[in-house]
Amino acid sequence: MKIPLAPKPEKPQQKSDQASISLVPYVLALRPHQWTKNLVVFAAPLFAFSIRLETVLASLLAFLLFCCVSSSFYLINDIADVKDDRAHPIKCNRPIASGQVKVPVAVFMAFALLSSALWFGFLHSIALGFTLISYAALQLAYNLKLKRAVILDIIAIAMGFVLRAYAGASATEIRLSIWFVLCTAMLALFLGIEKRKAELRLLQRKGGKTRSVLRKYSLSLLTRMESTVVTGTVLTYALWSAGPRLSGASTPWMMATLPFVLYGVFRYQLLSESSDESGHHRTERPDEVLLTDLPILLTVVAWVATVFTILLLKHNGVIQ
Repeated sequence: MKIPLAPKPEKPQQKSDQASISLVPYVLALRPHQWTKNLVVFAAPLFAFSIRLETVLASLLAFLLFCCVSSSFYLINDIADVKDDRAHPIKCNRPIASGQVKVPVAVFMAFALLSSALWFGFLHSIALGFTLISYAALQLAYNLKLKRAVILDIIAIAMGFVLRAYAGASATEIRLSIWFVLCTAMLALFLGIEKRKAELRLLQRKGGKTRSVLRKYSLSLLTRMESTVVTGTVLTYALWSAGPRLSGASTPWMMATLPFVLYGVFRYQLLSESSDESGHHRTERPDEVLLTDLPILLTVVAWVATVFTILLLKHNGVIQ
C-alpha cells in the first residue's frame, strides 16, 4: 500500500511574497496616487519661511491624517458607486468593483481610517481636529449633493484645498496670510475647471454615460471661468510675494518666484489643449500631472530651490 507523501512545506519567502501581493488591492483601494493633493499642508510652513524640525513633523502629521481621511471617503465613494463602477469599462477594475476587496472589509477600513485620523487630530490640537471634521463634512456633502450641483462642485473641490492649507497652519500654529489663502483657493478653482474642461471634451468626442453635472457645463462657460481664476491666481500670488507691507511674505524678494508660477499655469493650460491616443486629456487627472510632466516637475523644483535660496539669504542678513 502506498503511503501518501506529505506536501512540501512552502518556503517562507513564497509566503511573504503571496502576503505582499494580497495586500496590493487594499492599498490601491486607498488611491495613494491621489495623496499628492495633500502636499498642500506643507505650504503653510513653506510660505511662512518656518522650516524647523517641529514644524516639519507637525506638517507631516497633518499630511498623514489628511491621507487617512481622504482615503476613507474614496472607499465610501467606491462602495456607494459599486454597481455603476462594475458597468464602467475602466472603473470595473477598481479593487472594490472587481471584488478584490469585499464591501464589508472596505466599510471597516473606511471607519477605521476616519475615526483614527479624527482622534489623532484632536489629540494634536483642537484646531487640527476641527479642520479634519470640516473636511470630512465637506466630503460628505460633496458625495451626497454638491458633486451634482453645477459650479458648486468646483467650489467644493477648491474648499478642500483651502482646508488642507488650514490643516498645515493649525498643526504648526502658523498664521496664514489672506493672500496665501486666496491664492490657494484660486489655484484649486483653476485645477477644478481644467478637469471639467477635459471631461467635457472627452464627452463631446466619445459620448456615453457620464456624471449629470457635466452636461450643465459648456466649454465657453468654463473658458470664461478659467480666465477669471487665472487672473485671480496670478494677482493674489503677486500680492503675497510683494512682501510684509501688503501682509504677504516676509520679504519682497519672493517676487523672484513669480515667473515660475506664471510658467506653471501656462504650461498646465497647454496640457489641457492636448490629448492622448484614447482621447483623454492629461488635465483630467491633475494629481498625475505633477508626477508625470517633466517641465512642470522641474518648475516646482526650481520654485522650491528659489524659495529656499531667498530664505537662506534673508536668514544671513544678505537681503531684507
